[in-house]
Amino acid sequence: MHIGIDSFVSAVTDPGTGRTVSPEDRVAHLLEEVQRADEVGLDSFGIGEHHRSEYYDSAPSVLLAAAAARTSRIRLNSAVTVLSADDPVRVFQEFATLDLVSRGRMDLVVGRGSFTEAFPLFGLSLRDYDELFAEKLDLLLRIRESRSVTWSGKHRPPLTGQGVYPRPLQDPLPVWVGVGGTPESFIRAGILGLPLMVAIIGGEPHRFRPLVDAYREAGRRAGHDPAQLRVGLHCFGFVGDTTQQAKDDFYPGWSEIFTKIARERGGSAPTRAAYEATTGPTGAYFIGDAEAVATKMLAVSDALGGVDRIALQMTNVRLAHDDLLHGIELLGTAVAPIVRERAVRAVSPN
Repeated sequence: MHIGIDSFVSAVTDPGTGRTVSPEDRVAHLLEEVQRADEVGLDSFGIGEHHRSEYYDSAPSVLLAAAAARTSRIRLNSAVTVLSADDPVRVFQEFATLDLVSRGRMDLVVGRGSFTEAFPLFGLSLRDYDELFAEKLDLLLRIRESRSVTWSGKHRPPLTGQGVYPRPLQDPLPVWVGVGGTPESFIRAGILGLPLMVAIIGGEPHRFRPLVDAYREAGRRAGHDPAQLRVGLHCFGFVGDTTQQAKDDFYPGWSEIFTKIARERGGSAPTRAAYEATTGPTGAYFIGDAEAVATKMLAVSDALGGVDRIALQMTNVRLAHDDLLHGIELLGTAVAPIVRERAVRAVSPN
């Protein structure tokens, strides 16, 4: 199983001083996090895209380029690129360039995003939420297939054979579809034969099994090789020296984030009881010591019929930078070896 980290590069309040880390220091911390993940043998590091005041990742391709220059082996990816609000030509050009910079270590994960600020910011209507994504994904895949493209759609001027350059080192450039809980999104990814990155931010992961099965069945019916119908998970996670310490360290920032979202969306404020349930054995969060996190990764993979990668969203608005670096180190040096050893043991005839 491929194990990685995703970051939303949120503003962080240092729990020791009570001060908000400056934007320039927060970006410097991000690059330290990516470098540490590379050093400890993790498989990937993803950077999100948001257009809100509390995040510093509105230009993820710039951050990914800086990360590529600081690393040598780890794969890098978007988490996710909000394709609905962007131009597929520019997205392809940016990630093809990133693929050259990283010498073939780039994955492009596209989705519609969990926030909607990008739509009015770029003059788009939320009424076209799904139509924009479907049309732009179609164009992106056409560009990936051919350097000269003839295409027309509703939301962008047509292409009449123009070339799109540069071309990436990887051929084709890996494109994943990031999804939430909409069945149509799972089925669309299956029909297209694209790998799937499922964001599970609450509840119980095993409840996604019917959606994952629908994705695989749609891909099978469309004639795609089952080997290309890969499934990844994006979930909250953090690794500590003990499970209690990990949960206690992660909780204040988690509570702050979801309290703000609840106010914005008119939902109920989060509680410690809900947090404890979601960090429990069947919950969506991978928070605990190395043994607990590794055990849950394997259990969730089994419950979903096998997953190819799990990326933990470890960014936390009230977590000290040194604690996050320590969590990254534990994920790479303690969790990943347990998962890999047990996975090999499970398929070994002896």
